Amino acid sequence: MLIPSPLERAIAVRYMRGRKQTRFATLTTIIAVGGVAIGVMALIVVLGVMNGLRDDLRDRILVANPHLRVLTYGASLKMESWRDALETIRKHPDVVAAAPEVLTKSLIMNSAGYPSAVDVVGFDPDTGAMAVTTLSDKVTAGSLSFHTTADSVDGGIVLGYRLASRLSVYVGDVVRLVSPASVQVNRATGIPIPKYWFFEVTGTFDTGMYQYDDGFAVMDMATAQRFAGLGDAVTGIQIRLKDPWEAPAVGDTLQRRLGYPFRSFDWQSQNQSLFSALQLEKLAMGLIICFIMVVAAFNIVGTLTMVVADKTKEIGILQAMGFPRGGVGRVFLAQGAIIGAAGTVVGLVLGLVLAYLIDRSGLIRIDPAVYFIDHLPVHVEILDVLAVVVFSFLVAVMATLHPSRAAARLTPVEAIRHE
Repeated sequence: MLIPSPLERAIAVRYMRGRKQTRFATLTTIIAVGGVAIGVMALIVVLGVMNGLRDDLRDRILVANPHLRVLTYGASLKMESWRDALETIRKHPDVVAAAPEVLTKSLIMNSAGYPSAVDVVGFDPDTGAMAVTTLSDKVTAGSLSFHTTADSVDGGIVLGYRLASRLSVYVGDVVRLVSPASVQVNRATGIPIPKYWFFEVTGTFDTGMYQYDDGFAVMDMATAQRFAGLGDAVTGIQIRLKDPWEAPAVGDTLQRRLGYPFRSFDWQSQNQSLFSALQLEKLAMGLIICFIMVVAAFNIVGTLTMVVADKTKEIGILQAMGFPRGGVGRVFLAQGAIIGAAGTVVGLVLGLVLAYLIDRSGLIRIDPAVYFIDHLPVHVEILDVLAVVVFSFLVAVMATLHPSRAAARLTPVEAIRHE
């Protein structure tokens, strides 16, 4: 039987306190508990950071990105019969909302002629519960209505706030865009002559995603269709699902139902390399931090070995009084379990508190141009916490096997004669 009895646990606690004349045993116990606590705290925070990066990136990606897109094959990538496809898509039970969209690229210029490349997105500005994206919630200035105040412009446009800042434009200013579909060739010189489209800036948005805020512009779908030269066609259909993690499976189902030339493209496939790298980093960082737990285990081994050497005579007296050898081993097993439990609880509390403070305060800032987000998020998941608690406790208990066996092998005569 490996479970210590109440008497064995009481003896274990007594040994951990040490003698009144010296607090050596108490000090070594505190050091052992501290080692386990630091390992647990570090592991919880590191796993929380990796989860936070994954979740925060996912949320920011899905602000302006749908869970799933249905596109088409072909040289022009124009979707002509999109209305029938949209009706079929909306009948899927996992689809919450679906709407057509236009995606194209352009060159945007401010009033001074400063140019910048831009991704133009055209969609219906639905801000209700059936909206495909949550971009309407991220508008920081103006609105997503695209209503203009000037009559001489071709329409309204909403820019990412970083793009607007880089161009030094504000709500009400007019910008110029060039569409490849509107480029005309001069018959006399053979030189392409771009046609400028004038748009009034009706708002700016802040998704928290550097890539979107620095290079995206949105406009009304009908205007985007004219701008891209699509006529009545669109470039794709954007879809919001009940569960974004089911996007690959739903995409395969819709692709089979719609048939050729339709194809699905989910948000996970679009960012597969990014999320795969994060998952690999989580595994690597967790493995590295686990070595701290191994170091703490060796600390427990050393602590209990010294306790065995210090309490050898007392062990011999207990055995002479009829205390079984298995009971001696369970005494030190109980010590390791107490150290592991105490260290795990302390580390768990410290790790959760530290993770909460880092996440809520946004204290650790990072470069959004590199990591897409501007601060270090920490999201602790219950499964990670359970795994850390179980692992740390098992490591602490396993560290007691050698000292407990050494103590159980002592004979009463040898132990009492020990100097």
